[in-house]
Amino acid sequence: MNISYNWLKDYLDFDLSPEEISAALTSLGLETGGVDEVETIKGGLQGLVIGEVLTCTDHPDSDHLHVTTVNVGEAESLQIVCGAPNVAAGQKVVVAVIGTKLYSGDDSFVIKRTKIRGIESFGMICAEDEIGIGKSHDGIIVLPSDAKVGTPAKEYYNIKSDYILEVDITPNRIDGASHYGVARDLDAYLKQNKLKSKLTIPAIDKFKIDEPTSKGITVEVENTEACPRYAGVTIKGVKVTDSPDWLKERLTLIGLRPINNIVDITNFVLHGLGHPLHAFDMAHISGGKVIVKTLPEGTKFVTLDEVERTLSDRDLMICNEKEGMCIGGIFGGLKSGVTENTTDVFLECAYFNPSWIRKTARRHGLSTDSSFRFERGCDPNDTIHVLKYAALLIQKIAGGKIIGDIQDIYPNPIAKPIVEVSYKKINSLIGKEIDKETVKSILSSLEIIVIEDSNESLKLEIPTYRVDVLRDVDVIEDILRIYGYNNIELGDSVKSNLSYETETDKSYDLQNLISEQLTGSGFNEIMNNSQTKEAYYSESQTFPISRCVKLLNPLSTDLNVMRQTLIYGGLESIAYNRNRQNPDIRFYEFGNCYFFDADKKVEGEALKEYSEEFHLGLWLSGSSIDNSWVAANEKSSVYQLKAYVENILTRLGIPSSRYDYIQFSNEIYSTAVEIQAKGKGKSLGVLGIVNKKLLKTLDISVEVFFAELNWDVLMKEIRKNTITFTELSKFPYVKRDLALLLDKNILFDQIEKIAYKAERKLLKEVSLFDVYEGKNLPEGKKSYAVNFVLQDDEKTLNDKQIDAIMQKIQKSLENELGAQLR
Repeated sequence: MNISYNWLKDYLDFDLSPEEISAALTSLGLETGGVDEVETIKGGLQGLVIGEVLTCTDHPDSDHLHVTTVNVGEAESLQIVCGAPNVAAGQKVVVAVIGTKLYSGDDSFVIKRTKIRGIESFGMICAEDEIGIGKSHDGIIVLPSDAKVGTPAKEYYNIKSDYILEVDITPNRIDGASHYGVARDLDAYLKQNKLKSKLTIPAIDKFKIDEPTSKGITVEVENTEACPRYAGVTIKGVKVTDSPDWLKERLTLIGLRPINNIVDITNFVLHGLGHPLHAFDMAHISGGKVIVKTLPEGTKFVTLDEVERTLSDRDLMICNEKEGMCIGGIFGGLKSGVTENTTDVFLECAYFNPSWIRKTARRHGLSTDSSFRFERGCDPNDTIHVLKYAALLIQKIAGGKIIGDIQDIYPNPIAKPIVEVSYKKINSLIGKEIDKETVKSILSSLEIIVIEDSNESLKLEIPTYRVDVLRDVDVIEDILRIYGYNNIELGDSVKSNLSYETETDKSYDLQNLISEQLTGSGFNEIMNNSQTKEAYYSESQTFPISRCVKLLNPLSTDLNVMRQTLIYGGLESIAYNRNRQNPDIRFYEFGNCYFFDADKKVEGEALKEYSEEFHLGLWLSGSSIDNSWVAANEKSSVYQLKAYVENILTRLGIPSSRYDYIQFSNEIYSTAVEIQAKGKGKSLGVLGIVNKKLLKTLDISVEVFFAELNWDVLMKEIRKNTITFTELSKFPYVKRDLALLLDKNILFDQIEKIAYKAERKLLKEVSLFDVYEGKNLPEGKKSYAVNFVLQDDEKTLNDKQIDAIMQKIQKSLENELGAQLR
């Protein structure tokens, strides 16, 4: 936001330089990005002086040029060749001497000593457009005879420079989004630092109703939720023309384009006092009544930018008796604005509900100076003051008479917030004991009224323009920024506490660890939107639509619910990559999943029926080895995915002895296993082969293997894990193989469990290295080739011990699974 240094002085009397003001505002939390010097006329008329034409003769080699001698207050007169038809001896003129820089739009040129058709010229006698004080180029500027020779043109035209401060307004400090708001905050700073300061708000004591008996525009507010306060006044007989120079200069300096005197006044008051206004042409207020209401869903409305917009029934409109005239607080309609033909205006100054304005502005993609302020919160209680001030300016600049009563619809006045704050908490949060009188002085300078004062606390009344001060900590922040962050001294002792790792920190570190592991295994991380299609869940039994968290205002039907699983986003990513000739996929994703359970609803606890879980998803598809010169092509398999999942669990500290695999299938998986914590029945995750029917809906024609782990459950499972260190065994391990003939329905997992149960101490590892089904095997049978690793940490195993262990394992397998040695 641009703040004019001179404009600021209209409201606050101070002696600080622009750079000092910039530093002060930054310390107050209104950070100033830069200070730029600007002038009402580009170049500031530097190098131009008032001169007198002493002689004027025709140029000997031209029928339109003149040779003049001009006195510019120096010891010697200047010879200047001039082509203006109106130049004559005895005139007082504006002269650009050698070295003067003149501007023409964005271009500039320097006056130099030159020869014009053989006659030397030592300067230039200027026209209005050549120095930027007007548009005329009919001839040179002829000044009154009393103009003093040698006077700098800058002094003669009273050209003043100004400084523009670029103030960055944070969303909570809308009270500083105006010149008066900045001045008000700066006033508190100056008072606290015992510097010159006098804050003045524009006076409205001269406001009066010129024709009280005449009837002006009346107002009716149908929606007081969206518009808690609406005020307006009728002004007849105005003359709409260009604004006076001072007003145009003020607006131009801060980057606004002057339009006409009425509109310019509303913009001037907006940037001056911070409260938006709108001027309506009374000729377009049918029925002589303004009605504040919403219009039916789908109503068409054309705004000032000539765009037809479709209204929602939640868009607040300013209407006449026939139609809408303006989107309240945001943008005017095409017909309601003030033009050069306007003679009577209705001036509006209102307070609109910030959330209504914000939603409407986002809905229509509109952002204006008015909506910026309304959606952050204007002061509802300065409305009449702003309205009267703007009306007085209109009368002063555009004429007209104020008729009828001020319309002020304010059924439920907004009270000033009451906040209690203790001195103990002030000193605790600031880190320094501040004198109680200093605290009260700062609060007074911020226009915060002390209602009650005890030895321990203060009860305060907060101005309604401070929408960001509603709690005791907000008050303390205000005290500190005025007192000065730099005035909090560092003590001579350091107080500290031992840092500790929270569960969140541990989870985050492990996420990074697993991410590095998966990335090292050739996976790519993906990040999908948490919002997804309701259609994915409409037919699902595993993730029923009744458990979806639905959005109230979805951006589209493709983003209308929150996801219950990571699978669909990953499948979309796979389809996207396959369509772009990237068929070999290894993806992983960390993300939240969201659930709704109506049975958990508790009266008074709005979020009780909602829950979220943090999941890790892995996807495999395509080839794991393709076009390699060292290995044959190999398709990805569910067993590879299982290995990746087991590596993750092992890395987290969950060995295979702590979980079981339970087989299942559903509409998501054609075949899958659930990983359950042993003895608890708690699900750690699932992995399996994605159902082809589901893949077909996403136009995927190859197998996809997917695993989804519940990260929150995994973190709870390892919460009590302890790390122990054991010396590596000095004694060798031995391997033995068994070729087992088994029923086809027997899983390797069953063999593994029985083996570990048979030999708990010396059996270190069980692995499957071959599976055979086919010729020479009985019907319904298959062959597993299983490797067993045995090791004793205290001695070398002998053949007798090894044979005894293997016989025990073999017997257990025969008894429990009916296994036979091949």
